[in-house]
Amino acid sequence: MSTLNLPPETSLERASIAFELRDVGIRFPNAERSVIDNFSLRIRRGEFLSIVGPSGCGKSTLLKMLAGLLKPSAGTVERSMFAGDSGNRIGFVFQHPTLLPWRTAEANLQLPLELGRPRAVAPLSADECADLLRQVGLSPADAGKRPAELSGGMQMRLSLARALATKPDVLLLDEPFAAVDDLLRLKLQEDVRRLHDERKLTSVLVTHNLHEAVFLSDRVIVLNGTPAKLVESISVETNADRNSAFRDSPEFFDSLRLVSKALFNVPVRETAAS
Repeated sequence: MSTLNLPPETSLERASIAFELRDVGIRFPNAERSVIDNFSLRIRRGEFLSIVGPSGCGKSTLLKMLAGLLKPSAGTVERSMFAGDSGNRIGFVFQHPTLLPWRTAEANLQLPLELGRPRAVAPLSADECADLLRQVGLSPADAGKRPAELSGGMQMRLSLARALATKPDVLLLDEPFAAVDDLLRLKLQEDVRRLHDERKLTSVLVTHNLHEAVFLSDRVIVLNGTPAKLVESISVETNADRNSAFRDSPEFFDSLRLVSKALFNVPVRETAAS
């Protein structure tokens, strides 16, 4: 079992933290062992963090804890940036679009506002819906279409737009591009990173695609084992724009090599997860 002790932080560092997991554990009913045990991690405001690791190591479980969809069996999950008013400040994009098939694209965009916490908020105007569709690469003409009239890639774009409809501070993505073709996946990656930067989001992505993790992220953490252990935390250092040129840069391949090495070759070690 690996205990990931977090170093103390200054008051300035504390203000920059979006999420802090301290000694967190998750054990599902009737399970022989915990999925996550004694796990600690800090995520900074404005950071784009990717979580990679083999299937079953607890990546999606961590994401759901950050979203508040799962409560830890042990330890604490602190959402420092939500003090006083959590509202609808987390957008979640699932592996599948999860759109309501009987609703138009515009009506699907309205859903998170209708279900707003602590109370429903004003719906988006037609202009706001059109602008949101444009931001994810859809046309305002798509607003009246139902999901069956949209391609798989367009449905995923709509799912992303829906997650942004409440103007969240945090965007959580659970392998959202796994089912789309490679060319579209590359374009969606660029769109997501652009939206992250423009909206000053804190974003966390779960993915099995190492190229995707490095391209999108400021930091990549590598998990392994059951219960999940942190193998490595790798910063992606670059001043380049996140575009096709970055994919060919030495910085990209240096970071990719480090992530690959951590995932496949380096034994699990105890480390600070700040």
